[in-house]
Amino acid sequence: MSVAASQSFESQSAPVVRTAAGTVRGSREGGLAVFRGIPFAEPPVGELRFAAPRAVRGWDGEREAVAYGPPPPQAGVFGMDALSEEAPGDDWLTVNVWSPDPGAGAGLPVLVWIQGGAYVIGMSGLPEYDGGRLAREGGVVVVTFNYRVGIEGFAQIEGAPANRGLLDQVAALEWVRDNIRGFGGDPDRVTVFGQSAGGGSVAALLAMGRARGLFRRAVAQSVQGTYFSPELAADVTAACAAELSLRPTVAELSTVDPTRLSATGDAITAKIAQWAERWGRPGHRTIPFAAVVDGDVLPTTPWQALAGGAARDIELIAGHARDEHRLFGVIDGTLGQVTEEQAATALGTFAPGPDGPRRYRDALPDAGPNELYERVHADWLFRMPSLHLAESQLQGGGRAHLYELTWPAPGMGGVLGACHGLDVPLVFGNLAHGQTAALLGEGPSPEAESLSAHIRGAWTAFATHGDPGWPAYDTAQRLTQLFDTHPTVAPDPEKISRLLWQDHAFEALPLLDR
Repeated sequence: MSVAASQSFESQSAPVVRTAAGTVRGSREGGLAVFRGIPFAEPPVGELRFAAPRAVRGWDGEREAVAYGPPPPQAGVFGMDALSEEAPGDDWLTVNVWSPDPGAGAGLPVLVWIQGGAYVIGMSGLPEYDGGRLAREGGVVVVTFNYRVGIEGFAQIEGAPANRGLLDQVAALEWVRDNIRGFGGDPDRVTVFGQSAGGGSVAALLAMGRARGLFRRAVAQSVQGTYFSPELAADVTAACAAELSLRPTVAELSTVDPTRLSATGDAITAKIAQWAERWGRPGHRTIPFAAVVDGDVLPTTPWQALAGGAARDIELIAGHARDEHRLFGVIDGTLGQVTEEQAATALGTFAPGPDGPRRYRDALPDAGPNELYERVHADWLFRMPSLHLAESQLQGGGRAHLYELTWPAPGMGGVLGACHGLDVPLVFGNLAHGQTAALLGEGPSPEAESLSAHIRGAWTAFATHGDPGWPAYDTAQRLTQLFDTHPTVAPDPEKISRLLWQDHAFEALPLLDR
């Protein structure tokens, strides 16, 4: 076959789907129809800067959908700002679709991924989020998308709606509702799943009236438990604006180039400790942005909403990794180096209640400073927010399944344990590429392949019929799926931490010193 004939054949075989805005032409990869970079909203720049997402305008003819759209401006963490520069442009709000059968009548379950990144980084085009293996082996349609992060998405700006990043997520889910049938998906069988800030976003969506009816099931992985009060979020924004000698208003901040504004957020992050007495725990943990409990977009915290029955008709999986903080200890150099003074400060800052430090030491009498430091950080930020989400769902009359990832990562000499982020390559099955591949060492082991297949099977089974393969959680037995070399179900594996935090209410984080 000649080159021209081969190209013509490939063009003819490329999948074509008509969306509400226009026709898109994708590619065929590994037996899948793949579409990348389909806009679900207008670029949020110019007069739309800091606005709620606006429906994308239609186009004539066929639009090529073979490359990821440019990501939103990123924080400089892990070089993500450099990755943004590799795909320039302002069409930040795009979706990507992997489908085993793009026929309009296929009616396949749909999994919609929300990536994490502490609400300051995140782009759907990273190789670890490639949905090919999950879609192909699970028989599901996989959707990923970009949403605004950092100042663009979560700063509390005068004249702008709060939680623009969450509103972007709702807009992406609305696109799925309106268009996914043409890609072979069933709009009535949509499952959202996300990790870290993505897990926090899933939790927020469960609490949001705007998201009601857009998904049937949810998987919240390592829920980031930080939600800001409007006062705290506004104070952080004011500090960012002051770096530029501006006021925290749409009129003034919209004059700043998005890349420069993102760099301003980095500058505040670099010296966030100086605001620790004013901003509290987020200042101690270098968390400048989070979803805001503004009373409108996000009416209440997820735990309060779920306890009140807001998501009782949505089936839920929630869970966390055993050693959530271990990765951060490697990054900041504290792993194995924590002093007694540092442990005491961490307990005083993050343990629940005035007697929290004493209760931690009594509950873990053999723990040294390293274990206490690691445990209280992990409990506050990820472990107990995830557990409480499941318990709040039960309190509100809903159903939840709980899991814990206990398989230790073999990468970096095995020091990471079952660390934060390890679940991402296991869920997607992308074990040999992307930033998270470093967690798995040189080449995926048979154990990693087997565990990944088990987790992917659980997630796709849940998306298909609501049963991930282990019993639902209840407050009598508290049965929890433990994902390890040999997955098992165990009762109440985190009883010590659960009891330490059982009376804690994860409220919106306040501004401490006004």
